[in-house]
Amino acid sequence: MRGSRMKWALAAFLVVAACDDESVQIQVGTTDVDAVARGIHERVLTVDTHDDIPFDFATPMADPGVRGDRQVDLPKMREGGLNAGFFVVYVGQGDNTAEGFADAYEVAITKFDAIHRMTEALYPREIGLARSAADVERIHAEGRLVAAIGIENGWPVGTDLANLTKFHELGGRYITLAHNGHNQIADSAQPRQDEPAELHGGLSPFGRDVVAEMNRLGIMIDVSHVSKNSMLQATVLSEAPVIASHSSCRALCDVARNMDDEQLRALGDNGGVIQIVALDEFLRATAPGDAPVSVVDLANHIDYAVGLIGIEHVGISSDFDGGGGVEGWADASETFNVTRELVDRGYSEEQIGKLWGGNLLRVWREVEAVAATMQTDPAE
Repeated sequence: MRGSRMKWALAAFLVVAACDDESVQIQVGTTDVDAVARGIHERVLTVDTHDDIPFDFATPMADPGVRGDRQVDLPKMREGGLNAGFFVVYVGQGDNTAEGFADAYEVAITKFDAIHRMTEALYPREIGLARSAADVERIHAEGRLVAAIGIENGWPVGTDLANLTKFHELGGRYITLAHNGHNQIADSAQPRQDEPAELHGGLSPFGRDVVAEMNRLGIMIDVSHVSKNSMLQATVLSEAPVIASHSSCRALCDVARNMDDEQLRALGDNGGVIQIVALDEFLRATAPGDAPVSVVDLANHIDYAVGLIGIEHVGISSDFDGGGGVEGWADASETFNVTRELVDRGYSEEQIGKLWGGNLLRVWREVEAVAATMQTDPAE
């Protein structure tokens, strides 16, 4: 299959943008495909929407400025041409009690502090914190890497909507409504062992308030990890497009964390974007002796989602340092290989730009616009 795709690519014409922004056609049969792909990779703005961090991030034990064992650090981002990453404030699910909420909040603040330490104290000349879609483009234009902040699991919000304001002030720009296990906001796609399949039947009444408040503040609603009912309800309730920060297609890999066709269509109808994730068990069910899961499998899911809901609603994520990484994109230093695979399949520079960050930034801007309207006219 790989060989036939290569033969097709070598006989095809790719439309790419020249440096003067005029469209030109390059006959791949007489041009180095790697050179074409590298040119595209250098010009597009690459955004990875899910990079996990440890509890001791931005300390001597986990220094992001040093090339080390972790999948994402600043040297590897530079090497691979990964321009921007959402560094994730992840808090694993625990008890939905006052004590549990308080503990979760403290863990979240610790990780917020670590990301700020990276961008403000340790490496401000290397990487800047983006609080808006415009910030992403500005910081990138300055020649710096870009950090944005996502929150994985709404559990730290507790039962106080004011915590959403606090997280927004700290730079949080998406929140995954739930993680593995039901929380006070939404049912999970993967309940804990001692939990029923559903707790709320989707979003809880408080969860509906959370969706509205996230819209008002300008925080993207992330529907990765949540149950199908939670996801579908969020797309209906949200005044702004939603995202799936790190999910793949259930038609190609039948696991609860992936989205089926009904969910994908709902996401497209909502104007949102699914960030196809480079995590092996969400890309292909493997058995002993199978070939490793690779960027080919990642691109297969991208192809499927694009074919079903359109190029405007698909993006790319890694879940690096949280279980992600496949052959060919094992860490941030290999980010170019994803672009190379997309070029191999005939995607144009414009399309690759949308997949690598353009679609996510479009959603982010729409979320900001909805928030501005709601804050200007609260009755809307």
